[in-house]
Amino acid sequence: MKYFIFLLGAIFCETFATTALKATEQFTKPIPSIVTILGYAASFYLLSLTLQKISVGIAYAMWSGIGIVLVSVLGFFVYKQKLDMPAMLGLALIIAGVIVINIFSKSAAH
Repeated sequence: MKYFIFLLGAIFCETFATTALKATEQFTKPIPSIVTILGYAASFYLLSLTLQKISVGIAYAMWSGIGIVLVSVLGFFVYKQKLDMPAMLGLALIIAGVIVINIFSKSAAH
């Protein structure tokens, strides 16, 4: 359970860093740039802790999949970026994939 908490922390740090990345304006804005760098560093550190118990393929699939969905949602609210129907369908499929991995896969732990 502890390793899934590490994974969730990694996902949230990566989501926060990626959302802040747009505000860096190509790393010309210091505060968003620092937030982005620290967020990615924390994310990779927590992901490395996750890999002690969860297989790399499963951890990465969940990290990237959930991160994509959260960044898309934050982009909608923070930056007013619209999602069309194909984008929403794709995000729903990503969520379905993460659910399938968590419910049915026995390959998560090693």
